[in-house]
Amino acid sequence: MEIGGKSTDGPVSRYINRRVSTRITRFIVAHGLPITPNQVSLLSMLLAVAGGAAFLYGVEWLGGLLVEIASIVDGVDGELARARGVASPVGGFVDAVLDRFADAAIIAGIVVAYYPSMGIQDVAVGLAALLGDLMVSYLHARGEASLGIHPSRIGRIPLFASRDVRLFILFLGGLLGAAFTALYLVSAISLAYVALKTAEIYVLLGRASRGG
Repeated sequence: MEIGGKSTDGPVSRYINRRVSTRITRFIVAHGLPITPNQVSLLSMLLAVAGGAAFLYGVEWLGGLLVEIASIVDGVDGELARARGVASPVGGFVDAVLDRFADAAIIAGIVVAYYPSMGIQDVAVGLAALLGDLMVSYLHARGEASLGIHPSRIGRIPLFASRDVRLFILFLGGLLGAAFTALYLVSAISLAYVALKTAEIYVLLGRASRGG
């Protein structure tokens, strides 16, 4: 049985996370464990929320570790659904909603932890990180709905701000005790990706629709 990732996987998922998540999925399937993909999605969300709580209480290394574990587990639900032939639009919808809630909880935990010493620019960075996170997800979802294709498959700009990348940056930030600094990077790459990919799609598909 083939258990693997998706063509739209980001680089961290492709080269790091899937090496672990596929082993977990194979173990579940091989032993017939009564675990459903939706249960795995919920577990991933709870791990991410726990990571946000760890950031909130200043235990950044634990927050980062939990965030990366959540990211790895997030790959298991889809793998499990495909392996058992139960993948569905509803499952994908639930997973996407839980992912957004999880990401918001992580960012909120970091921002609230640093709030007492924040300047206005730091508040802006926290909001930008949250906005960027939501906009990358929206760009991909809206692209598939409106264009019938995942935006990462259009043009040459690579998928450099996917969820796996953003969570891996926060993981490293947590291990280094620099979670808020990691938010700067997350906000920068997320908003840059959305702007560049939107412009690329507009130029390429707009030119095609005009026959030029």
